[in-house]
Amino acid sequence: MAAISEAFRDGGFWMYIILVTSVIALGVTLERFFFLFFKFNMNAQAFMAQIQKLVMADNVDRAIKLCNAASSRALPHVIKAGLTRANKGEVEIQNAMEEATLEIVPKIQKRTNSLQTIANVATLMGLLGTIMGLIEAFEALESATPENRQRMLSRGIAMAMNTTAFGLIVAIPTMIAHLVLSGVTKKILDEIDMYSVKLENLLVTRGKGGPVE
Repeated sequence: MAAISEAFRDGGFWMYIILVTSVIALGVTLERFFFLFFKFNMNAQAFMAQIQKLVMADNVDRAIKLCNAASSRALPHVIKAGLTRANKGEVEIQNAMEEATLEIVPKIQKRTNSLQTIANVATLMGLLGTIMGLIEAFEALESATPENRQRMLSRGIAMAMNTTAFGLIVAIPTMIAHLVLSGVTKKILDEIDMYSVKLENLLVTRGKGGPVE
C-alpha cells in the first residue's frame, strides 16, 4: 500500500486526472453492467417460444400480459408494441414495432461507447505525464546543479514511468469492459431485430388466415 501511495505521489498532477477517469470508467461500467445484464437482457428464445405458442392459440391478450410481466426488458417492450396492433394491417404492426425499437435502442446503447473514449483519455493522460516527466528529466541534466541533478532526474523519470503505468492500468480494464458490454449490447439488438421480424410475419400470416408455423 505504501508503494502504491509513493508511486501515486511520484506521478504528480497527471495521476489525479487519470484517477478521475478511472472513477468515471468504473461508474459507467457498473451502471451499464446492471442495465444490460439485469434489466434489458433475457432468455429471448424461451420468451419468444411462449409468445409464438400464445399467438398460434389466438390468445394475444395472454401474450401481451406476458410482455407486461417483463416490461423492463428490451425485447418484450418491442414485441408488445406489435401485439397491441395484432388485428391491424401489416404496415401498422411494422410501424408500431419500429417506433418501439427506436425508443429502446438509445437506452440500450447509452454510454457504452464512452468507455472506449475514457480508456483513450487515460492512455493519453499517461502519455502526457510521461512526456512532462521526460522534459523535467532533461531539464535536470541541462540546468540543475550537480547536487540537485540526481534528485530531479529521478523525479522526472519516476513521473514518466508511473503515469504511463497508471494510465495503462486504467485503460486496459476499461477497454475489456467496453468489449464485453458492446457484445451484450449487440446480442440484445440482434434479438430485437430478429424476433420483431418473426413476430411481424407471424401476425401477418395470422391476419390473413394462413397456416402459422
